Amino acid sequence: NSPGLPNYRKVLLPALSPTMETGTVISWEKKEGDKLNKGDLLCEIETDKSVMSFESPEEGYLAKIIVPAGTKDIHLGRVLCILVYSEADIAAFGDFESDRTTVPAGQPKAAASAPASAPASTQMNYIDIPRTSMRQVMLVLLPALSPTMEMGTIISWEKKEGDKLNEGDLLCEIETDKATMGFETPEEGYLAKIIIPAGTKDVPLGKLLCILVYDEADVAAFKDFVDDGTAAPTAQPKAAAAPAAPAPAPAPTAAPAPAPALTPTTPTPSMAGAPAAGVGGRLFASPLAKRLAAEQGLNLAQIPVGSGPGGRIVAQDLASAVPMAAAAAPVAAGTKYTDISLTSMRQTIAKRLLQSKQTIPHYYLSVDINMDAVMKLREEFNKAMEKENIKLSVNDFVIKATALACKKVPQANSSWQETFIREYKSVDVNMAVSTPEGLITPIVFGAEKKARMLLISEETKSLASKARDKKLQPHEFQGGTITVSNLGMFGVKNFSAIINPPQACILAVGCTEDVLVPDENSNTGYRAVKMMSVTLSCDHRVVDGAVGAQWLQHFKRLLERPDLMLL
Repeated sequence: NSPGLPNYRKVLLPALSPTMETGTVISWEKKEGDKLNKGDLLCEIETDKSVMSFESPEEGYLAKIIVPAGTKDIHLGRVLCILVYSEADIAAFGDFESDRTTVPAGQPKAAASAPASAPASTQMNYIDIPRTSMRQVMLVLLPALSPTMEMGTIISWEKKEGDKLNEGDLLCEIETDKATMGFETPEEGYLAKIIIPAGTKDVPLGKLLCILVYDEADVAAFKDFVDDGTAAPTAQPKAAAAPAAPAPAPAPTAAPAPAPALTPTTPTPSMAGAPAAGVGGRLFASPLAKRLAAEQGLNLAQIPVGSGPGGRIVAQDLASAVPMAAAAAPVAAGTKYTDISLTSMRQTIAKRLLQSKQTIPHYYLSVDINMDAVMKLREEFNKAMEKENIKLSVNDFVIKATALACKKVPQANSSWQETFIREYKSVDVNMAVSTPEGLITPIVFGAEKKARMLLISEETKSLASKARDKKLQPHEFQGGTITVSNLGMFGVKNFSAIINPPQACILAVGCTEDVLVPDENSNTGYRAVKMMSVTLSCDHRVVDGAVGAQWLQHFKRLLERPDLMLL
């Protein structure tokens, strides 16, 4: 807290999704002076995934809104607003201006919210990093994988020490308070040291998980490295850290450090002024700096030394970058086109779909299904439940049949993991939902275990509604083992969908239409049936053609005999 001001709390922008780097404040649901209870809706924030509700972290009063509604590209850790604990203290913040200070990356929640009397052992310490020939290392800290996450369990490491890492590689699986989620590495490099072994439970946020290096030769330097139980924003010697004076009052943060919690650190002070371009022309820049430079058409190679650790280029250095080409002339009045700004969600969708088509060997299998039995059963059920205003959709039957077919052919409920294939025990079905901002895929968890079709119907309706209202929480759309995309309601007969990585399959569902088929028992020699065409997109690395065909065979049988889904 600042001298002369009453006790207050800075509420910082947290990581509301594992890949979130910046956010946009869509709206404030409280105004300055309002009383706040813990859990009250404070504001709506757009992430790279969706628009999410951000709740008040504790009871108090909203003294000052620092970032107004509509502000875009707010960096993680930026001060959003000020909370006070007494209504009489609100007036003291009438002219308050934030210094925009952010918490150190990966700072544990306990340290961030430590009371004034907290002992020195709870404060941030520094880690001694082995001296190496490299310019910098990355300390990977446990990030917040859900807004309410306070600690996590390391389920498994998908890479071993010494492995080469590419941006986006699955590094480990972490169990949060919501679900088990994959944690990816955003930087290319090598896994030098795993600090927290698989199976470790109740790991606090900000705890050092592992260490990454950029040069394979530097892996050996960390062979005997042992973490002393602290995490740090920089790797200075402990002696260099000035003793922290006791804080006069609590100043907890709204959320833990941003995710991915990767903290750059310079191994030796002498390297701090090294040029940003490394050996072999490698450019040392943060992921955010690279993305902003690409968006603004800036040439990072023109920045000789960045202001980040080890000369790393960070976002604030872009002001000195030279544009790659002259800016385009302003669009003349009366032009016949409109340029639409990309949302974070749309950019993420584009990146993942391109990655899927470039890295996954797709192939496609189609089959026509007689839907007469499903349509008849659905009509009977909906008529019987008319007074309760409950209706089953065709998609409910499709999701249930998808899950049961995966239990028959588990290879379709798997994913490619570079050195092995992971086969999932539970069938968590993603359902593609179109929103104005883009496509999102909420999950029906354990769909094969939901014996009553009504349970699936209620869950799909709730998820679709939350998706369109931008109310989905991260655990409701991150993950899944197979995806269903249904465009039948638009009259689309058939289409081929792009696989949602790292899944192995996605089912594209077309519309149901009347088709004439031969019938020896009919006077006319034919009869009309309701047919639906579906196409299964498969990752050939995981699902062979014959296996994909077997899956479709089981799927078709379940829909043509829906009574079998009740067994």
